[in-house]
Amino acid sequence: MAEFDVIIIGGGAAGLMCAGQAVQRGRRVLVIEKSDRVGEKIRISGGGRANFTNLYASPANYLSDNPRFCVSALARYTQHDFIALIEKHGIAYHERNHGQLFCDETAQHIIDLLRREADGASIQTSTNVTGIFKEEPGFRVDSDHGAFTAPNLVIATGGPSIPKMGASGFGYDVARQFGLKLVPTRAGLVPLTFDPDMKSKLDGLSGVSVDATAKLGKVSFTEALLFTHRGLSGPVILQISSYWKPGDEITLDLLPGTDVFAALKAFKENEPRKDVVTVLAQLLPRRLAQRLVDWCNCGGRLAETPNKSLQVLADQINSWKIKPNGSEGMRTAEVTLGGVDTRELSSKTMEARSVPGLYFIGEAVDVTGHLGGFNFQWAWASGFVCGQVV
Repeated sequence: MAEFDVIIIGGGAAGLMCAGQAVQRGRRVLVIEKSDRVGEKIRISGGGRANFTNLYASPANYLSDNPRFCVSALARYTQHDFIALIEKHGIAYHERNHGQLFCDETAQHIIDLLRREADGASIQTSTNVTGIFKEEPGFRVDSDHGAFTAPNLVIATGGPSIPKMGASGFGYDVARQFGLKLVPTRAGLVPLTFDPDMKSKLDGLSGVSVDATAKLGKVSFTEALLFTHRGLSGPVILQISSYWKPGDEITLDLLPGTDVFAALKAFKENEPRKDVVTVLAQLLPRRLAQRLVDWCNCGGRLAETPNKSLQVLADQINSWKIKPNGSEGMRTAEVTLGGVDTRELSSKTMEARSVPGLYFIGEAVDVTGHLGGFNFQWAWASGFVCGQVV
């Protein structure tokens, strides 16, 4: 039976980060990964270029039942620390909207960086864990490639989002085995769907994209919105989806920053002979403009369209109330909300309070970031603080 100081189950962003920190402290580290390669979610992220962090990452960008939990780790390993690591390895990168940082070339550079940082760790891929047992002075992990022991066991297996990549609820099963509480899980950063009636209203709009503001309660985001065959997607919908629960109503502004009623009245005054749809198509994609005019029954010339009808149209654009009937679920979700209850863990080390030597990091924990590199930053930060102590 092979002995190690640390066994890390899960060779994703958090697991590899933790392995690098531990091995640099002289620890004997084993990483167990069930896929045939480590870092698969990193590889596909950001269209293959990895949105690896965000310049503006702060605790305000995370959802959790215990919102203060992430503060310590994010303060001890910041986005600037990871940027310094990227630069140390000579990886070229660029900023896109909202502080999102991407590799210039390929996400593979991030995986290569993490593997170099973890040089000296044993990485066992294509390996399924078949059992975990508490044995003094630590843990025994049985697998289809043999058994391993270590005083420290780190669970970095993520959540069940994107199951086609092998994602599962394994980490939650381990938490339950050792008596830790879980926060109920659901899909996050996921497209939203509509009932058949609403889908038929949107028929023909698939592929249309606009910048929009989505509001739910006190939360709002302004980013691109995309009409799909099933409902709505795009960054603004993915962001608000993490806050949405069945029955909730979302308010969309399809022309943020524009008072549409005032704009339509100005068009009516200056170009009364033009059709409503013609002027609206100067502000919105033509297909969407036509559909909105049809919904509000206010086609025809501006001169012949009462202001009351223009107000109805403007409200449909600046304050469109939607009630999704669901989401596309874990199949397409970028992250999993919920997970291991953070009240069960030390915020400084990620260790389970009731099970010495057992740690949970990354997406398996009830800390979920906004879209835009925040979930990777949580992986780096939680992996770092854990790797400092295991």
